[in-house]
Amino acid sequence: MSLAGKTAVVTGGASGIGAAIVERFLAEGAKVLAVDLSPIKPRAGLETLVADVSRPAPKLPPADVLVCAAGISVGKALADTSEEDWDRVFAVNAKGTFLWFKAVLPGMLERGRGSLIAIASQLAVAGPRSNCSYAASKGAVVSLVKSVALDYADKGIRANALLPGATETPLLERAFARRADPNAARETLRQRHPAGRFGRPEEIAAAALFLASDESSFVTGAALPVDGGFLAG
Repeated sequence: MSLAGKTAVVTGGASGIGAAIVERFLAEGAKVLAVDLSPIKPRAGLETLVADVSRPAPKLPPADVLVCAAGISVGKALADTSEEDWDRVFAVNAKGTFLWFKAVLPGMLERGRGSLIAIASQLAVAGPRSNCSYAASKGAVVSLVKSVALDYADKGIRANALLPGATETPLLERAFARRADPNAARETLRQRHPAGRFGRPEEIAAAALFLASDESSFVTGAALPVDGGFLAG
């Protein structure tokens, strides 16, 4: 599934799933622009941009692929979620996806091709305890992807979402750290995955590669679980 000759933009590219996608895309021959609030060191094939995805995107180079992997979570039940919490989570997770889809779309329309990929979550479908804003924002991302897919399928542009299960990333570790008993929280969540473990960022990156490549040319509007069986349980 080569990406030779393709240019990709990856938000949230400094760590976790985003960083793994950057590395896999580079390995498959893509030129990559990695975007994050944290600085990333550029190197051969990799350009970097420090930006807040909740703000309008700057002018971007023409892109064949966009992956919106930037995301945040506050880990609170409804009664404890402030309006500020809700707005910030939606600004990054949902609005950020909207803004960056919108930023690359004109170039894709001009060339008549493109793959838009959003990193959502299995929790967009299953729902979690004590994380209402995150689940709602990821549900919004899945709905956005389906709408965009329908609007632009006949223009050569595909839009798909990945639904990772719990994945070994800094975001997951921060979620456990918020709990009174992080080890118990980890074990409870692990047991919800029939595979008996959490995902690895590289496994999500492999699925992103499929959606970015021409091998998925007839796939659009999909919400693809990469969750160790979480949603099948």
